[in-house]
Amino acid sequence: MNITCFEDLLGAARSQPQPQRLLFAFAKAELPDDAGEVEKARYAQGQGGSLKPVMCVDKTVDEVASFAALVEESRYIGADWDLVFVSTMSGHGGKPPPSSKAEAPLNMMVTYIHTGQLERFLAFSRDGSILRLS
Repeated sequence: MNITCFEDLLGAARSQPQPQRLLFAFAKAELPDDAGEVEKARYAQGQGGSLKPVMCVDKTVDEVASFAALVEESRYIGADWDLVFVSTMSGHGGKPPPSSKAEAPLNMMVTYIHTGQLERFLAFSRDGSILRLS
């Protein structure tokens, strides 16, 4: 399946042989204090800068009705973010992994975001469109 938007991801996760737990790491794009003129110009055009994780959450596929619902929930919590990175955990025996097993993978996601190892995840903008980061 070609994933082009968040709804495609939900469909793919729902079609897996074992139930999935979705892992979300929300991040804010920031301009470093020591940014040069070129970096400032790129940032003004929506490119460059650095990513700061601001919130993580895990949910079963059934707990995510839509991307709009996820955005609304984040608004309720009050987190300001620009993009969300998503990964999954596969369950066993017809059951999704428990939420207690998600803490370590979520912490690793944050570490990978800090170190720029973003190719491991799908990334979505606030409107649910998939992002190709370089």
